Amino acid sequence: MQRLRFAYMGMGMRWTEIVRFLILSNVTIFAVQEIFKLQGLLSSNFGLVPAEFFAGKLWMIVTYMFLHANFWHIFFNMLALWMFGSILEQEWGSREFLKYYLLTGLGGGLSYALFNIHSTIPTVGASGAIYGLLVAYAVLFPENIIYVYFIIPLKAKWFAVIFGAIEFLSSFSRESGVAHLAHLGGMAIGYIYLKRHKFLPQRGMSAWKESREEAARIREEQELDRVRREVDELLDKINRVGMDGLTPAERKRLQKASKILRDKERQE
Repeated sequence: MQRLRFAYMGMGMRWTEIVRFLILSNVTIFAVQEIFKLQGLLSSNFGLVPAEFFAGKLWMIVTYMFLHANFWHIFFNMLALWMFGSILEQEWGSREFLKYYLLTGLGGGLSYALFNIHSTIPTVGASGAIYGLLVAYAVLFPENIIYVYFIIPLKAKWFAVIFGAIEFLSSFSRESGVAHLAHLGGMAIGYIYLKRHKFLPQRGMSAWKESREEAARIREEQELDRVRREVDELLDKINRVGMDGLTPAERKRLQKASKILRDKERQE
């Protein structure tokens, strides 16, 4: 998922239950792997080795998702999991989100294995599932903006199309060492699942707008509470020392705060 390393949505995402569990699981396994120098052992036994998977080591199709090759591999995968996954889990609920995550991860791994049946080289990483999350985000929130390189705004639907095309073209090259077919498989399985279960964009947009509106309402109430406290403090000082006891800065603050409260009362 390293190609998503420059994607940023500019939104506040909640630390949701399953996303937290998945990130902590992946990070813990990676830490143990690095501390005890177990990368080779874990990759050969729990990474996805197509030839061995089809020979009977069926657990590899699950365990490969929780292993990563290096720090940047896991960092960008977990960053994308937090960015896309937190919003999707809030939208779907934890159970549905976990089912979708595992389904796209399994689908990505199986796609890779089917096209590399005789390969004895292990592949690792959650990228198949992460690309599945990217598709889900693009389907549910097609008009939302993602910032590429933290600067370039791009609608989610075009973001997914562009990265899907990159993965498709890259899949013809065997020199990169990246499991592009796992990425494509995760995207394809995710898209088919979403369409069959009719998770339409309108549903996601409605829920997301309601969430944003509720957050804005809470922030407004908190700001009004702060302004009221400030006015009360200044009025207490006036009662103690009189209006002349206020500094110019305090008088300006009182005028500004009073105007905010008057405007709010008119709106109501």
